[in-house]
Amino acid sequence: MKLLTGNSNKVLSKSIAKYLRSKLVNSSIRKFADGEIYVEINENIRGNSIFIIQSVSSPANDNLMELLLVIDALKRSSAKNITAVIPYFGYARQDRKVVPRTSISAKLVSNLITKAGADRIVTVDLHAGQIQGFFDIPVDNLFATPIFARHIKKKIKSKEIICVAPDVGGTERARALGKLLNVGLAIVDKRRPKPGQSQVMNVIGNVKNKTCIIVDDIIDSGGTIINAARALKQKGAEDVYVYITHGVLSGDAVKKIKNSVIKNLVITDTIDNVEKTKNVKNIEVLPISGLMGEAINRISNSTSVSDLFK
Repeated sequence: MKLLTGNSNKVLSKSIAKYLRSKLVNSSIRKFADGEIYVEINENIRGNSIFIIQSVSSPANDNLMELLLVIDALKRSSAKNITAVIPYFGYARQDRKVVPRTSISAKLVSNLITKAGADRIVTVDLHAGQIQGFFDIPVDNLFATPIFARHIKKKIKSKEIICVAPDVGGTERARALGKLLNVGLAIVDKRRPKPGQSQVMNVIGNVKNKTCIIVDDIIDSGGTIINAARALKQKGAEDVYVYITHGVLSGDAVKKIKNSVIKNLVITDTIDNVEKTKNVKNIEVLPISGLMGEAINRISNSTSVSDLFK
C-alpha cells in the first residue's frame, strides 16, 4: 500500500500518512503557464495498491482535473489498483434534475473518475447517499457523526440537548446524531427561493430553554445555518451549536458566522480552512485523519469498514 496526495489538502494527507506510519509517494503536480496541469510520479509504483487523497474543493475544477490526471498517471504506471480517497466530493449537490434542462453533474463526475481508472472510492458524508449508485465500482461512504458525538459529550455539559436538522432533507443525519446522544429531534422548515438563498418558515419541535445542536454535511455561504440558528434563538433556545462535516465557507461566510448567534461552529478538516478560520474564536476544526486512516488500513487489509460505525 502507498499513499499519494494531490494539492487540495496536503495537511490532511500528511496527517493520514502519519496515522498509517507511511510516507507519501514522491510526485510532481504543477501547472504550465497556460494553466494546464502536469502530473509525474517520481518513483516506481508498479504492482502497488495506491490511495490518492484529493478533495474536490475550491478551486473545484482544478482539483477535479488534478485527481483525474493523477489516476491516469497511476494507471499508466502499472499500479495494481487505485483507490480515490475524496474527503470532500465536490459537485455532489447536483445529484438530480430539480428544473428542466440542467446537468446532473454528480453523475458526470462519477463517470469521469471511473473512466480515468479508479477501482474504488472512499469519501466522507456524501451530500446524497444515492450518489454511491452512480458508480459501478465500490464506494465507502464514511460518517463524521461518531466524531461529533464524542466531541459533544466531552465539551457540552447541558442536560437539555436537542439535535436540529436545518432542513427536512437533513432529518436522517440529525436523527443519527440524536440516537448516539440519546436526545430528541427538531426540524427547521426551510424554503429556498433560488440557489444560495434560504428562508426559514417554521421550527418543528420544542426548543425552548434547550441547547440546540444543528448538524449538516455542508456549510457553504452560511445563510441556511445562520438563519436556522436565529430562528431557534427566537423560539427560546438557550444556545446554538453547529456541527458540519465539510466547511466550504465561500465568500464572506466566516465573517457572517463570526457575527452570528452561533456559539460554536465545529467542522472537520476534509477541506483545508486553516487560513480562513485561524483567528475566529467560534469556529473549531476537528481532525478526521484517524477515521480516514483507519478506513484506508482496513481496505488495504481486506477487513470490514462498516464495523467502524457499530
